Amino acid sequence: MICTLCPHHCNIKEGTLGLCSARRNLNGKIVCDNYGKLTAIALDPIEKKPLARFNPGSKILSIGSYGCNMRCPFCQNHNISMNTTMPTEYMEPSRLIEYALSLKRYGNIGIAYTYNEPLISYEYIMDCSKLAKENDLKNVLVTNGMICSEPLKALLPNIDAMNIDLKGFTQEFYDFVFGDLETVKRSIEISSSICHVEVSSLIIPDLNDSEGDMEKMSSWLGRIEKNIPFHISRFSPQYNMSEKAPTSISQIYKLKEIALKHLNYVYAGNC
Repeated sequence: MICTLCPHHCNIKEGTLGLCSARRNLNGKIVCDNYGKLTAIALDPIEKKPLARFNPGSKILSIGSYGCNMRCPFCQNHNISMNTTMPTEYMEPSRLIEYALSLKRYGNIGIAYTYNEPLISYEYIMDCSKLAKENDLKNVLVTNGMICSEPLKALLPNIDAMNIDLKGFTQEFYDFVFGDLETVKRSIEISSSICHVEVSSLIIPDLNDSEGDMEKMSSWLGRIEKNIPFHISRFSPQYNMSEKAPTSISQIYKLKEIALKHLNYVYAGNC
């Protein structure tokens, strides 16, 4: 059975899971195996998503499950995204909305689907985001953008803001992380025409820190919309790249200067 959610189009045998560890072939139908199974829940500052220009100063209820449809050896949340055996708590959509509403008195504006790759839990996100919208709660996605266009377009009417991770600007780098650059670019183009979008790039020495690539990446984003906020983040040793040196602060700011030629809002993070 072919899963049509993301460009991997996994051919999943009966009873087994796809690459993402979250989508299963059950009785000849692809189902969301991690539906409602939360591994993390916290009330976060909106800036932590990161979203710099969407309701700044507010807080948002952030939730995550497990699994991912990419394989980044530098994953910053590998303890969640790559761990399918950690304890989970089931939270049905109505209960999640009730909890989010109860946090309004603490400044909560809605729900952020984050921590692991949320879009592999597509059916859960769809159900929760519809219910959240009916209750005047904002819906935020923090995603790698690895989703096919049709399911993305079906979800977007419920989504208020997104941070999309643009991990590099060559297919060679996306091969390294088991992704597809054109799919992610298309996700940014489609989403930015419908909701608030910010873009993030984690800069890793000798892998995606080329000034030429930053020139191409930021100019492409600028052609979509010069006001797209762009977050350039510094790599620190993580997961399967724990021996690699962190990105130099000077390189981060050099890349920021390049991006500012094409974009109005560029942020250097984790420095």
